[in-house]
Amino acid sequence: MSKRIATQGRLIDRSRALTFTFNGRDMRGHPGDTLASALLANDQMLVGRSFKYHRPRGIVASGAEEPNALVNLGTGPSFEPNQRATTTELFDRLKARSQNHWPSLEFDIGAINARLSRLLPAGFYYKTFLRPRAFWKHVYEPIIRQSAGLGQAPKDRDCDTYEYFYATTDIVVVGGGIAGLLTARSAAQSGAQVLVLEQTAHLGGRTPVDGGTVDGQPASAFIDALLEELRAMANVTMRSRCMGAGIYDHGFVLGYERLTDHDPDAAGPRHRLWRIRAKQVITATGAIERPLAFAGNDLPGVMLASAMRDYLINYGVMVGQRVIVATNNDDAYRTAIALKEAGADVLRILDARDSGGGPLMQKARELGIRIDCGRAIGKVRGGKRVKKVKICAQNSSGGALEEVSCDAVAMSGGWSPVVHLWSHCGGKLLWDDGAAHFRPDPARPPTGADGNGFVSTAGAAHGDFALGDIVAQAHEAGRKAAQAIGMKPKKHDAPIAAETREARLLPVWLMPAGANIGLRSKAWLDYQNDVKVSDVELAAREGYESVEHTKRYTTLGMATDQGKLSNINGLATLANSLGTPIPSVGTTTFRPPYTPISMGAIAGEARDAIFQPLRCTPIHHWHEAHDAAWEPVGHWRRPYTYPRADEAHADAVAREIKNVRQAVGLLDASTLGKLIVKGPDAGKFLDMLYTNMMSTLQPGRCRYGLMCNENGFLIDDGVVARLDEQSFLCHTTSGGADQIHAHMEEWLQTEWWDWQVYVANATEQFAQIAVVGPKARKLLEKLGGMDLSAETLPLMAWAEGEIAGIRARVFRISFSGELSFEIAVPASQGLALWTALIEAGREFGVMPYGTEALHVMRAEKGFIMIGDETDGTVIPQDLGLDWAISKKKEDYLGKRAQQRTHMASPDRWKLVGLETTDGTVLPEGAYAVGEGLNANGQRVTQGRVTSTYYSPTLERGIAMGLVLHGPERMGEVLEFPGTDGQVYHAKIVDPVFYDKEGTKQNV
Repeated sequence: MSKRIATQGRLIDRSRALTFTFNGRDMRGHPGDTLASALLANDQMLVGRSFKYHRPRGIVASGAEEPNALVNLGTGPSFEPNQRATTTELFDRLKARSQNHWPSLEFDIGAINARLSRLLPAGFYYKTFLRPRAFWKHVYEPIIRQSAGLGQAPKDRDCDTYEYFYATTDIVVVGGGIAGLLTARSAAQSGAQVLVLEQTAHLGGRTPVDGGTVDGQPASAFIDALLEELRAMANVTMRSRCMGAGIYDHGFVLGYERLTDHDPDAAGPRHRLWRIRAKQVITATGAIERPLAFAGNDLPGVMLASAMRDYLINYGVMVGQRVIVATNNDDAYRTAIALKEAGADVLRILDARDSGGGPLMQKARELGIRIDCGRAIGKVRGGKRVKKVKICAQNSSGGALEEVSCDAVAMSGGWSPVVHLWSHCGGKLLWDDGAAHFRPDPARPPTGADGNGFVSTAGAAHGDFALGDIVAQAHEAGRKAAQAIGMKPKKHDAPIAAETREARLLPVWLMPAGANIGLRSKAWLDYQNDVKVSDVELAAREGYESVEHTKRYTTLGMATDQGKLSNINGLATLANSLGTPIPSVGTTTFRPPYTPISMGAIAGEARDAIFQPLRCTPIHHWHEAHDAAWEPVGHWRRPYTYPRADEAHADAVAREIKNVRQAVGLLDASTLGKLIVKGPDAGKFLDMLYTNMMSTLQPGRCRYGLMCNENGFLIDDGVVARLDEQSFLCHTTSGGADQIHAHMEEWLQTEWWDWQVYVANATEQFAQIAVVGPKARKLLEKLGGMDLSAETLPLMAWAEGEIAGIRARVFRISFSGELSFEIAVPASQGLALWTALIEAGREFGVMPYGTEALHVMRAEKGFIMIGDETDGTVIPQDLGLDWAISKKKEDYLGKRAQQRTHMASPDRWKLVGLETTDGTVLPEGAYAVGEGLNANGQRVTQGRVTSTYYSPTLERGIAMGLVLHGPERMGEVLEFPGTDGQVYHAKIVDPVFYDKEGTKQNV
């Protein structure tokens, strides 16, 4: 049976029909419909089952606050669960299925839970599943896992694409209703760049539905003219289907745009995630109507009065022919009047107030609608749809005065401003006793780094509900936002609105006010999670006085709608149970996003080949053309070695090492982290980050440094070069540049925010090539351009000049123990320098070498490597690096932690060299065992291998490791059981195996 009427439906196109299916049943709708309006038009009142009790659920709202109408959409690769029918735009051949039931929506075995509701009160799981413990894994856990969730998880790969969009603007207006549009206009008239975000497909908001006049014309006509004016303004951008998902510090706004959900066959990405920077943000997000709590208020056919009005006027859907309206305020009279004028039989309006209705009440009486003041709903009867309503006095214990047959109930408990975005970044709220809601406190807005507010509110989101107040306040909000960013708004008069003033509402948190426990037990607060009034009262009795504790004990507001309908009623119920005012109970924390956003939008384009994009050095393609074997290093791919023909990797590594030791080798070191630290306090800042002193480093010189976290553990090492009095260049490990950059920023922003320091990650701005070996200087001299003699450029110095005609910065540092120059040039010149070195170096036997040769040579020299010698539990003192810890500094990150008893213990494992007695290579990560057994019956360990290699230079296996009292046990032989069953024996030796005096690197 169709519920569509011909006289209404301003948003639908009746000239075209769309077909769709719900649970396999064919249905019809029109362009402009939402899935919810189309379902209602097809008389599909039952749309789902609740989470806990599997009670029948129908559509209760018309927007993003809908808790019940969640469906599975699509099939195969386009399948998506938990989509709101109220925000899903209808398209041809849409396929939807209800969820959270078995075997069918109409007959659900899970509904037995409703019969067992007395055994399943709030918090029952905290009390039930503790004993016996043996039952948990094999009985309780499988049942709970099977019952958890609502929709099904997708099994097929998502076939859609997604993207990010970055935008910078002066002012962002979130909300495209009349308040948002007026705010945007008055701000844009100052010349400011304005971006308007509206989450629905239509701009204009509720005003065309609610009526009224602005500047002498109907509100809908005024909005149409206003939209035309805004579209003609070059400095205004308006995006529909784009939700303001969250507001963060520093004017950062997250937007979520649904591009093709309404047209799946359209080309392009499905969703777009906007990352917006704005100087001012105005939230014109409107308000949400609250339901009333009464027995049976969850049955299909019980709906918010505003939603019933929306479906009628916007979509031409008459939800019920025999309707009862229950309210505590005047706004619900608009619904009653609209229904009556459209031909419905409005049986009566039950107004909880004893008297005091305004002109809307009078108009309803003139239409012949019966109004019963001081009356309430005692109980709604029905199964899968409303059938009867028991009517009682509001100030009673629930005894029925009469019972009336009906097919729909419109309820209104008042309106609450949408304060979520205001609260995301610290805006405070005030409790308005007269309107019974929380609204933003303009005196305590979210503030930026300068201490000034950067978020304001407009319209109903500000707490104004009369149309005249909305247009005046919104006009002024736009002007003030423009003034806040230095603009000079033009003087324009605010529009003048005429609307019907409403009488004061009566706060009603339960119908009837004196309901007994039997009725309370069936009065619902959170529809999706099946939280009742009695559940919140139980939580209060059991000591959960904090609203946050009550939320978690009862799951109130933890459903996918995040309490948009239930939270205020729940707070009031808790306050009444505790005998305290609602403001003292407070609110739960508002967290972004405002409504759920897709995982695809969060990931954006990060999928397949660009899920984790490979970072390539400027010389990458040369390595590729010369058959490099690759090694992953973080997001980089570095040449592991360059095998020739059928050469084994081990042989190639040995060849490269010998060539470096005897002639000259080239290493692509472009992946080395390069962080520029600049500012008057840069030296002081680096002194706190590194264990040794950096502020005393002279320009033109370099210093090896160690960096620890606040727990004292070593996290990075590298060479710091001082560029000038206020600038340093910090080299980090290849895989650690981003983390160390973030580490620096965290401390600058949270601890030393007033220091004048700027950090920039310049890793990819420069190519860096290590020219290493006894003939390195000769090769560079052949290319010409700089004096690189030992006298001019000694070890641990740097200089700028030209190499082969390319502007370069040359560092005299060595990680191999050989004469070494690291040459940094602009990334665009990296390949040119590399090829010049290869060509000029032929006569010197030049040869590229990879990371494995580098690692072997550094181990031969006893140099540590982050990630090998460190594992998150190692401090510099464990590695014999006490010399790199300043004794002059009062403090550095990790110093106090390293003074703790455990850190200063003489029984910590210390770094030593290890040399097998038979020349073989120790297994990587092998543990040295000692006498006796540990608590697990295993042999006690007294050390472990951190780095192990075959050394072509020494022609035997070498290793480094951490050993208990290692430096004091030189010459002692340790036993290392291998995983292959073989037992290795290695002697403790000095960790420096090659050129201990350092004569080669000092040539």
